[in-house]
Amino acid sequence: MRTEEDTLNQIDRARGRRLELNDDRVSLAHGSGGKAAAALIQAVFIEAFGAPTPGELTDAAILDVGQGRIAYTTDSYVVQPIRFPGASIGELAVNGTVNDLAVSGAVPQWMSVGFILEEGLAIDELRTIVAQMRRAADLAGVRIVTGDTKVVPRGAADQIFINTSGIGVIPAQRCLGASQVRVGDQILLSGPIAAHGMAVMIARGNLAIHAAIESDSAAVTGLVEAMYAAVDPADVRWMRDPTRGGLGTVANELARDTDLGVMLAEEEISVAPEVRGACDMLGIDPFYVANEGCFIAVVAPESAQAAVEALRSAGAPQASIIGEIIDELPGLVAVSNPFGGTRLMDMLVTDPLPRIC
Repeated sequence: MRTEEDTLNQIDRARGRRLELNDDRVSLAHGSGGKAAAALIQAVFIEAFGAPTPGELTDAAILDVGQGRIAYTTDSYVVQPIRFPGASIGELAVNGTVNDLAVSGAVPQWMSVGFILEEGLAIDELRTIVAQMRRAADLAGVRIVTGDTKVVPRGAADQIFINTSGIGVIPAQRCLGASQVRVGDQILLSGPIAAHGMAVMIARGNLAIHAAIESDSAAVTGLVEAMYAAVDPADVRWMRDPTRGGLGTVANELARDTDLGVMLAEEEISVAPEVRGACDMLGIDPFYVANEGCFIAVVAPESAQAAVEALRSAGAPQASIIGEIIDELPGLVAVSNPFGGTRLMDMLVTDPLPRIC
């Protein structure tokens, strides 16, 4: 039987873990969004370039330009396969970039697109992907204004890789960040989790699983703007889209950056039955599976319900309050279940589903 001393020892061990890069070579784990990826970023990139926001790595850099502020983000997409139920690499590239800007409090405006094409890619396939990107950009309200194309020999890539950058304008009254989060703030989730990662995994065709699961890939700009319109902008403290590493990784980043506790209620976190079934068959926790069309927000308690109602009215019927910021368990994430139990949720070393974005 687990004792209180055992629990305290587990908490101490979790607090004492440090991210260290002990590898001599890059592995798939370093692109997963988990602990291995965080260690690589800290030990190599932050060491060389520095962090734009001390103590916090955000989805976009916030830059002062004249009398205003912009959000600037960049991303690369290497998903395999390049087509999967619900979307393709092209739509994913646009939506992923737009969402990184939106959860930074910005209104997305412009994008660049760089294509790395493998020799032998069908021109008709490329035309289709580009057309899908144009439609996704139109839906998201952004313009693709510049780009580049490179071609590499057959076998040097996997059909097509896409790199994007995006710029958005931040309204003056919006200010997000870990430093804004307070004890008692509520944690909101805009929709169901884990659909994207499972859709991509099943589309690879190397598993004997057949399920009607589609990626949730979509721009969240409309949802974010609806939430901001419904509440005092100062009451929106922090936002992220839980892509690589899923909800579990983002929740751990929130706890780490705020040095506060994150308490999640498992029964409030929506997972579609078919997605949960696929995760159960593969032994994968849906909390760690990537998403591409939902976001997490920390909102002041007095505005949380209004924010949820705004999200539901704007097209996210399963938006809900999934947790709270607490002063116990600083730097850690705990998950309560309907039976009264609580477990700690750590950040994974590596993502169980590589190349999902």
